[in-house]
Amino acid sequence: MIKILIADDHRIVREGLKQILAETEDMVVADEASNVQEVLKKVAGNDYDVLLLDISMPGRSGLDILKQLKSERPKLSVLVLSMYSEEQYALRALRAGASGYMTKESAPDELIEAIRKVSTGRKYISPAVAEKLAVSLESNDERPPQETLSDREFQVMCMIASGKTVKAIADELALSIKTVSTYRARILEKMRMKNNAELTHYAIQNKLVE
Repeated sequence: MIKILIADDHRIVREGLKQILAETEDMVVADEASNVQEVLKKVAGNDYDVLLLDISMPGRSGLDILKQLKSERPKLSVLVLSMYSEEQYALRALRAGASGYMTKESAPDELIEAIRKVSTGRKYISPAVAEKLAVSLESNDERPPQETLSDREFQVMCMIASGKTVKAIADELALSIKTVSTYRARILEKMRMKNNAELTHYAIQNKLVE
């Protein structure tokens, strides 16, 4: 029996996932968490086979949590289930230690297949992500500009490009407005851009935002 921990800050998502997984004979939802603190506490005190992790929960970046989990519980398979497209976060999640990456638009049978695969210690990635991974390994010299950003900077850039204000970003990520403004300044410097409009144009061109 595959023991699963579901981590998502939206109750309706957790309930939907539990309904999908209840129909399988070889899986059981052993626990659920609604924030990062609960994830870390439950993982520290229990044994799970697979963690279904939303990387956009309030507070610390989900990618930071991935790195911590990889360090503290290296045998735990983490399948990222995100609203963000593969273009945005898949490679970063895999590099941070995820066993797989899926969007919330994925079909239920694909999710079940992915859980079974990562529970055995293997990776689950789509053909599109596999191709991107191969390209990124071939040439580190030709990395796109956004690859110079830290995980948090990349997250803030995508939020800016999707039209969110500094205050809205600060509220969503549980950060101060000053901190978000500092991230914005670093992003513009690293990307060699002057304003939000240039960032947005770049993000749309490179399919980093819908």
